[in-house]
Amino acid sequence: MKNQMQLPNRLKAPPLLQKIQWVTDPVSYMENAAQQYPDIFTAEVIGFGDAVVFVNHPQAIQEILTNDKKKFVAVAEANKIAEPLVGKYSVFLLEGARHKQRRQLVMPVFHGQQMQGYGQQICSLAEKVFSQLPLDQPFLARNLTQEISLQVILHVVLGLHEEEKLQKFNHLLIKMLNLFQSPFTSSVFFFSFLQKDLGTWSPWGKFLRDREQIDELIYAEITERRQQPDTKRVDILSMLMSARDDADQPMTDQELRDHLITLIIAGYETTASAIAWGLYWIQQKPLVREKLLQELDTLGDSPDPMSIYRLPYLTAVCNETLRIHPVLMFSLPRLVQEPIELLGHPLESGTLLLPSIYLIHQREDLYPQPKQFKPERFVERQFSPYEFLPFGGGVRRCIGEALALFQMKLVLATVFSRYQLALADRRPERPQRRGFTLAPANGVKMVITGRRAREEPLVNMITTSVF
Repeated sequence: MKNQMQLPNRLKAPPLLQKIQWVTDPVSYMENAAQQYPDIFTAEVIGFGDAVVFVNHPQAIQEILTNDKKKFVAVAEANKIAEPLVGKYSVFLLEGARHKQRRQLVMPVFHGQQMQGYGQQICSLAEKVFSQLPLDQPFLARNLTQEISLQVILHVVLGLHEEEKLQKFNHLLIKMLNLFQSPFTSSVFFFSFLQKDLGTWSPWGKFLRDREQIDELIYAEITERRQQPDTKRVDILSMLMSARDDADQPMTDQELRDHLITLIIAGYETTASAIAWGLYWIQQKPLVREKLLQELDTLGDSPDPMSIYRLPYLTAVCNETLRIHPVLMFSLPRLVQEPIELLGHPLESGTLLLPSIYLIHQREDLYPQPKQFKPERFVERQFSPYEFLPFGGGVRRCIGEALALFQMKLVLATVFSRYQLALADRRPERPQRRGFTLAPANGVKMVITGRRAREEPLVNMITTSVF
């Protein structure tokens, strides 16, 4: 264990209390710590050994993320907590050359022509889910965005269309993913003593049995596609199966399974929460909503998904949503490789650093009135990747970022351009731990008050494409 004098701004609270606060209310825990030490502090939280140094300053984060493998190295070991779920071949857990190789193999399925092919599917799935809601009946938006996210996984990621398969996967994935519904149920991943198979009714036993059933379905699907290859399929599973490494070798069945589960876990919770937050803030701010609708109306009745994706104000709204409520709390930890000085503090080799996404996004000096939702921030200036990093940064940046943003923009555009909504709960939403992510605690309660007719804009808006 590091000598206490060697680590900067160590929090005074007892370690056990810190760990409990970290699991049950991470937002308050981080904000209270940052009030004492705005730039850097040392904490003792679950999953990071004896102590971890939270880094909350953009200059320091830039130094950390741009010096990978020299002064700092990404620590996939910190993701070990998720191994029972995602498997040992997940990009979450691979390191060094193996991580780089697999990342290069997976990345092409999220770019260019592939994304365009997914766009219309995403819009149609969003419309289908919302069209089934009755008027003036309250619903939890996060339940709806979870359903949309799951349907995107089933159709776009897995490429399933047969009704029987869809129902089986849908049922089993919901069972497993609901393990993350609360800080209590997700705590089985943080406390090893809870990882005991005491039968079907124990949380860990239930998880193991659900995982086994899902694995059976995934392996059966992989086997069927290997026996009956179809080069016309463009879903992500088919693309991964056709990918070849430098030695012209395909992925093994277990590698495919682990990559799929990683995409499902990473894409389901995070994207559903991000879209739910977007629905909340757009509806919460009438001026934002009206400005967004004016922009959407310039595209006509049947806009091309790529045209939606490029809208500048929609992009600003999504960025501000991801800033004020980042779904991920921190970027992957980095390990100090050699004695260094960071923000005036000497750090020895072996010190574990945690770049804090949440705290960076709440800095008053970067984002004046950080608790206020102001998309104009992203119109008026461009933030660096070390000031705005909702998907992490460096060589471990989220591999599904492009699909997540694409889905977020298309779903929000589809819903607001076609429906009139209202918030059905006066309580402000607050972030709450949901597994490894932060989600709206009350689920964003809303109602549909009617269908919306597109209005012709009174003035021509500038719709220059912005990336």
